[in-house]
Amino acid sequence: MALRASFRYLKMDAARRVVCFSAGLNVYATVGMLGILSRVHALALPPQLRLLQSWEVIIVCAVLFAAEFAGDKIPIFDLFWNAAHTFVRIPVAALLVYGAAEHLSEGPRLLATLLGASLALATHSGKFAARAAVSHSPEPFSNAALSLGEDGLAAGLTWFATRHPFVAAAIALVLVAIILVVIRYVLRAMRRAFRRIGDAFEKRRATSPA
Repeated sequence: MALRASFRYLKMDAARRVVCFSAGLNVYATVGMLGILSRVHALALPPQLRLLQSWEVIIVCAVLFAAEFAGDKIPIFDLFWNAAHTFVRIPVAALLVYGAAEHLSEGPRLLATLLGASLALATHSGKFAARAAVSHSPEPFSNAALSLGEDGLAAGLTWFATRHPFVAAAIALVLVAIILVVIRYVLRAMRRAFRRIGDAFEKRRATSPA
């Protein structure tokens, strides 16, 4: 019995990690997918999260997902959209973990919530960094392709976690590692760009007549 309970806990922990990763990409797709999966009995939500299966929540998520689906594919605007959603994706991911971890005592529950929020923050930051890297492109197709991939990954990985939580969690962790590399690359590229701008400004000042 103890072994079975431990295995069940590990499955739930893996699924929570996947949900936080997906929420960092697209919180509306993630929450809506959780509600739909619960309504079709593919997923048993904890009591504190059963509100997600109400049609009201699912419809609101669908409307907001449609707004994000359109706005997230517009270069430059998507940067402002994603910046604003820093205050949506991370808190919602934290609330999802807190509600799902009701079986834990308060200390471990808060720790799980903090880790889940950190995972969502890493995913969200990687998404923002990737958008910053491609937004300078004159064609809109790279933004649209990136956004479609994020939407599909958020919804698909959430569903996949209900069938194979350990595999889904492993995929999420590999993607987080890739995201961290992308963030580092984008930050270095931005530092080089600002350095070039600063050098050009100083050179212009030095050559301009007094």
